[in-house]
Amino acid sequence: MDVDLIKRLYYQEGLSCREIALKTHKTIGQIIYLMRSHNFKLRNAAETIQIQFYKKPLTFDEKQHLTLKDLQLKQAGLMLYWAEGNKTYNTVDLANSNEPIILIFLKMLRQIYGVKEEKIRVLLYCYVNQNKQKIINYWSKKLKIPKKQFIKPFVRKDYNPDKIGKMPYGLIHIRYNDKRLFLKIREEIDIITNDLLMG
Repeated sequence: MDVDLIKRLYYQEGLSCREIALKTHKTIGQIIYLMRSHNFKLRNAAETIQIQFYKKPLTFDEKQHLTLKDLQLKQAGLMLYWAEGNKTYNTVDLANSNEPIILIFLKMLRQIYGVKEEKIRVLLYCYVNQNKQKIINYWSKKLKIPKKQFIKPFVRKDYNPDKIGKMPYGLIHIRYNDKRLFLKIREEIDIITNDLLMG
């Protein structure tokens, strides 16, 4: 067996022993024996999981050649996420009651990152005195997202009657469950903020 080929397949291409065996028409036992006899450093479970994670096909298709208008949209969307988005749960999630903020962020996801429409989810946060179905209808039309993609709303019962009318259309979460997009957005926010601080 070609040791250099096995080394390249394992280390550079990230194939598993099973995948290497299939590719080279050998048994898994033969591959493992060769690796051990040549003192290959085998991956641990965490490294294997990470490689499998990055080998999964992307659920988004980032636009590569941006116009000036695209760059403005991207920077605005990233800064909105920096201010209002989730930073910890590996899911893209921006929450706000301000319509332009929601619309600009969603426009960025669609036009710059090319997200899959069917994977977008919306969560409405409202109070018990509000008509949740009417609000969902409103946002569904504004966002151009079918109502079937709205998660069960979170309805608060402990509202202050003095604040009625403060959020007439509730608070909306735009969610996209993709860790790689989440990491991409965080990375690009870091690049922009570092450039601004260094300049």
